[in-house]
Amino acid sequence: MILINTEASARWLRSRRFLSFPGAPGGRALRMLLFALLMCASCRRDMMDQPKAKTFSKSSFFKDGTNARPIPPNTVARGDVRLDQAFYTGIVNGVYVTQSPVELRPQLLRHGRERYDAFCAVCHGRVGDGHGMVVQRGFPQPPSFYVERLRNAPLGHFFDVITNGYGAMASFATKVEPRERWAIAAYIRTLQLSQNANTSDLPADERKKLEQTQ
Repeated sequence: MILINTEASARWLRSRRFLSFPGAPGGRALRMLLFALLMCASCRRDMMDQPKAKTFSKSSFFKDGTNARPIPPNTVARGDVRLDQAFYTGIVNGVYVTQSPVELRPQLLRHGRERYDAFCAVCHGRVGDGHGMVVQRGFPQPPSFYVERLRNAPLGHFFDVITNGYGAMASFATKVEPRERWAIAAYIRTLQLSQNANTSDLPADERKKLEQTQ
């Protein structure tokens, strides 16, 4: 901390007559040097050296022996208030949601495919059959998305598995944002529908295009 009375310093300098002569050799340089010496002499390190507790240092004050304090229960970081249970958990009143809280659009499905290929396909395979690349190299095979249990699973189930993990699958909550998890879940449902679709489910123009390619 620097404590300087600039007015008193200026008076002291003016009182030295040999420094006030404009033509004195080196007068200006000498004045600046003396002023710098005054500043250095008044420097104090009280704020830097004051007693304080560093986060990861030891402590004899707290019983657990550390200065780091645990976060109080139910503490929420600023900006992380999550009131929409359906969006952030995929569960409402203990039941998986069946409809996506995010509006389903082609852009969302395209993004879901990108995220699925990046995070999921390595185990589940590009088409969701459970024959991903790591499975071919000995990793436990996940179930196919086309088994009856998963074809009938509500959409919130897939969001919950991505969030919290399931079996040998780890949580991806720190890697995939909630909106992206819903995009992946929607894309998985799209894969399921595409593998079990009938031509009669297609619009007439799409059905005609398909017939022309056969």
